[in-house]
Amino acid sequence: MRTEIVDLPCLREHRENGLDLRNAVLVRLDLTDPGADALLRTPLDGALFLGCTLRPETQRRAHAAGALLFPAVPGLPYEVYRANLYTPAELFDGFDPDRPETYANTPDARIYQHTREQGHPPDPLHALAERLHDHGITEALSDILTGMPIAVMGGHALTRDSDGYRNAVELGVLLGKAGFTVLTGGGPGAMEAVPLGVRLADMSGVDDVLKVLSTAPKFGSGATVDAAEIGRWLAAGLAVELPTGNNPRTIGLPTWFYGHEPPNPFCELHAKYFENSVREEGLLTVATGGIIYTPGSAGTVQEVFQDYTQNHYGSVGPAAPMVFLGERFWTEEVPAAPLVRKLAKGRPAEQWILVTDDAAEAVAFLESYASVQ
Repeated sequence: MRTEIVDLPCLREHRENGLDLRNAVLVRLDLTDPGADALLRTPLDGALFLGCTLRPETQRRAHAAGALLFPAVPGLPYEVYRANLYTPAELFDGFDPDRPETYANTPDARIYQHTREQGHPPDPLHALAERLHDHGITEALSDILTGMPIAVMGGHALTRDSDGYRNAVELGVLLGKAGFTVLTGGGPGAMEAVPLGVRLADMSGVDDVLKVLSTAPKFGSGATVDAAEIGRWLAAGLAVELPTGNNPRTIGLPTWFYGHEPPNPFCELHAKYFENSVREEGLLTVATGGIIYTPGSAGTVQEVFQDYTQNHYGSVGPAAPMVFLGERFWTEEVPAAPLVRKLAKGRPAEQWILVTDDAAEAVAFLESYASVQ
């Protein structure tokens, strides 16, 4: 078991407790000060130094002890050795709601532009940097998740002025009242509406909120959407006054692979990835309390069968609930639910598949699963 150390007080406490640094992971620390350097005068066998700055003599001693030193990678608009999730404030730093075009200067937009300049796949240096970043995001996500989180999947194209968006807000309210940590893909549409509902906690003021959001009902259209379009969408979201309180956590898992779709401002935190496949697999795996599928397109359908594969083979634990919210959509328009039920017949996953139009029934189904685990 490796111990991760991300700041000097943590390192100091670690050493004061009489612990050495064998197999420790030290992240982005400046250890050139004599006082900090003195904390390293202990066995370093198997230690990992990620983006740390050390004195030359300390580097030699660390190498001799079998420690591995991964240097900082210059010229990148993101932290390679990421140790925590992103907040909306961090991703949108520098955005001026009165000047929508300033979205282009935010860290979120600059990182996406950087990925486009590198191409796909990127060269080995940038590929390695992105994978290290994504590993750090996965570790940070794992560290904060407790209980049995649930995920809600759905399309990004749902506009803020639609009945479907309002229904997704109501679903979020119900999930929040049930106390679930709620995960979504972190982008627009249903991925935004559900965490908004969790944060609102009830439907009493939803009409006023939707009126504010209706000034920018969608973030744009197609992969050529410009910064000003996203900025207007973002400014409307930031204009919503969210209640303060101890609501359940809302965490988005967006990706710069689809960087033209901005992360939404209503998730408390974002686990934002470069590699979409890692992000999708991770989201399905950590949603141990089950997944609700709202109507979506090809991406949502892919997630349905990727999730069912995990449940079919029990590859990541017991079969978890799969809730298809929207009976006509999932049985007639995109008939994924009947096929999943057929595949699950006679297996443990069979009892945890629900097709319904009732959001309250969907939440009660998830609660019943949580009660027997």
